[in-house]
Amino acid sequence: MHAHCWRGLYPTDAIQYEVHRLVPLIKAMVIEIEQHDGVCVLRCKGPFVSGANLEYMLAKIDQIRKLKCNRVLADFREVTSIGSMGLTFIVAVYTSVVKDRDGRFVVAGALPFVRKALDLTRLSKVVSLAPDTTTGLAALQAE
Repeated sequence: MHAHCWRGLYPTDAIQYEVHRLVPLIKAMVIEIEQHDGVCVLRCKGPFVSGANLEYMLAKIDQIRKLKCNRVLADFREVTSIGSMGLTFIVAVYTSVVKDRDGRFVVAGALPFVRKALDLTRLSKVVSLAPDTTTGLAALQAE
């Protein structure tokens, strides 16, 4: 795939959002929850847009709340699109984490279109952003 190509020919190909950065094309929202050294890591993949995934997203938010994580890293490197449902997810996780005085929430690896949505809604002024997961984890573990 050349640096100027934007879409693959097949659904299993990748979409290129910026030069040298490929994101796998995933058709459904995926949120994997892992815990490492006192940090909950949310591996987010696919489209975070309105649709049939609402119940899945709400169940994941409930699962995160039940874990009572006060340090959460949301890995958004593979989020292929974001809409109001994705922004709702970020706000819901943020509010459940920071209600604890020591709670910290970081979104890491947001692609330019996700960052633009966060900037337009001014969530980027409230939610901590990190360029990658390594930087995000370091910020969470430093405190």
